[in-house]
Amino acid sequence: MNVDEHAEALASDLGVDKEEVKADLQNLIEYSVPVDEAKQSLRRKYGDGSSGSSEPSSADIAEVTTDMGSVTVTAKVLTVGKRSIRYQGNEQAIFEGELADESGKISYTAWTDFDLSPGEVITAGNAGVREWEGNPELNLGESTNVAREETDIDVSYDVGGDSSLADVRPGDRGVSLGLTVLEVEDKVIDGRDGETEIKSGVVADETARLPFTDWEARAELTEGATVRADNIYVREFRGVPSINFSEFTTVEPLARDVDVNDSATKLPVREAVETGGAFDVEVIGNIVAVRDGSGLIQRCPECGRVVQKGQCRSHGQVDGEDDLRVKAIVDDGTGTVTAILDDELTAEVYGGGLEQAREQARDAMDQEVVADTIREKIVGHEYRVRGNLSVDDYGANLEASEFAETDDDPAVRAKTLLSEVDA
Repeated sequence: MNVDEHAEALASDLGVDKEEVKADLQNLIEYSVPVDEAKQSLRRKYGDGSSGSSEPSSADIAEVTTDMGSVTVTAKVLTVGKRSIRYQGNEQAIFEGELADESGKISYTAWTDFDLSPGEVITAGNAGVREWEGNPELNLGESTNVAREETDIDVSYDVGGDSSLADVRPGDRGVSLGLTVLEVEDKVIDGRDGETEIKSGVVADETARLPFTDWEARAELTEGATVRADNIYVREFRGVPSINFSEFTTVEPLARDVDVNDSATKLPVREAVETGGAFDVEVIGNIVAVRDGSGLIQRCPECGRVVQKGQCRSHGQVDGEDDLRVKAIVDDGTGTVTAILDDELTAEVYGGGLEQAREQARDAMDQEVVADTIREKIVGHEYRVRGNLSVDDYGANLEASEFAETDDDPAVRAKTLLSEVDA
């Protein structure tokens, strides 16, 4: 059955206008609500619950699963975020955040303004359940009843959204942060309403640094500015959390200094990889190999991808442009990661620039000699690598911003480690 057929059958059963039912059904389906669940919701909306249970069951948050079409929960509001989305061709404000009870917490999206406030306890009746980011999420819509409760709930989660950069995760909404703007760049992008001015860069606090995007290009976000930002949402960008300022984010000067730590977060390779992605992280390990595709390479002039035998995966046969790159496997005994060096870091390791690499390749009539030279210099040595880590199905890659051989004495480090073990 297609949407039109489902709508016709449903309208016939309910005795209501088909076009109205069809519009409601399409709205729910476009928001990834399963067809059967959407039909159940519309039956409740139009007053006929004959094909499902008459009342949604009450449940603790830990018991809520995506198999439940709807549910009733009593919970404390942890955070309330607000942002605008494009829905059915129109701008619509939605409210989102997290709810919690003694058993756990769950994210929610409210399509109606229920005037929720952090810290209050509510009972949300007939809340829809859908899957979001692999977990159940509550959907509070027109058919949801929200009642305030006088009895408090003791929960083991912070209320209000105050957080630090080290603790935010993709999917967080309604977050409040105290930040220093380290880097900022004005950009013009092709937005949903044409050319749009935005700002992007790097923000920091006492715990970490993360990339940010301000979709309103606020004048307050200048390099060196210290601000408090409320109602932030967090997305994943290139494997790491990214701070997003929406039109509903409020930004005010912060009355205190933010002590920014200039050093990166130092982690063993295994712990770094297990984060699933990290911004400005540092690992130390031995270079055990330099992978193919290193040294003197060619890139597509259109998209910048590496060209193999004159072929770009996106643009076919092209005249590649020369570039330098290193893909080095770093092993610290806990795991491995591929450190990717750009042309500048590669030139430092190689000991020469692009023209010298071309000359060496011409003399040898083999461009692989550039990679071989790099292998001889770095394989078997211990390096400190700092950069942004991304993890996907193809492995873990660390886009290096710093790449330097360590000067630690292994004997001294071994003695220090043994003394810590003995202690």
